[in-house]
Amino acid sequence: MAQSNIEWTEVTWNPATGCTKVSEGCKNCYAERMAFRLHAMGTEKYKNAFRLSLHPDLLEEPKNWKTARTIFVNSMSDLFHEQIPLNFIQQVFQTMNECPQHTFQVLTKRPEKLFEYDDQFNWTKNIWMGVTVESKLHVNRIEALRHSSAKTKFLSIEPLLTEMPYLNLSGIDWVIVGGESGPGARPMKPEWVVSIKEMCLQQGVAFFFKQWGGKNKKKAGRVLEGKVWDEMPG
Repeated sequence: MAQSNIEWTEVTWNPATGCTKVSEGCKNCYAERMAFRLHAMGTEKYKNAFRLSLHPDLLEEPKNWKTARTIFVNSMSDLFHEQIPLNFIQQVFQTMNECPQHTFQVLTKRPEKLFEYDDQFNWTKNIWMGVTVESKLHVNRIEALRHSSAKTKFLSIEPLLTEMPYLNLSGIDWVIVGGESGPGARPMKPEWVVSIKEMCLQQGVAFFFKQWGGKNKKKAGRVLEGKVWDEMPG
């Protein structure tokens, strides 16, 4: 377990680490930067740097956490990566099934694998499933999520790289929006954020504005139209 600075979760759990880039949202991947830093520090778990690595010894880790927590699963990878075997994903789900005291947040850029394997998992209500939709080129990812059996479904529109067309949010419970941060951060226009916020308000979907981002994300903050938007699914 690691305490998280991500505003919409509490801790992270990484039974797998490492990933490969699939779309433009991956260009400045924070997990890749962190993995190489940990590798340079000699951290055993990151001896392979950012190459996909499974950590079966961590599969049951959340069972040892007695206090209820909100947990971001595989913050340093993608649980639905093509190199992660189905039986390993099923073991991750089994742990989530057996820990009803926790809320698990799973996020993927690979909805085709989510769609293919949906009926292979036990979707208990404490598992929130999300897809990343960083630009208008990837709104099709929402359909795979919409057809999944997850009880709570969410979108991570981060880093937001383009304006968004009208989004059909039926069946979606939560939308997170954020700008890119760190070296080489690509700009995000305020009107793009406001447009998505209005779509959420019109369609009754919880809206969470994570950050403006940029080179100094702390200075830029996360106030939108004079308010901090930190709604969560009901």
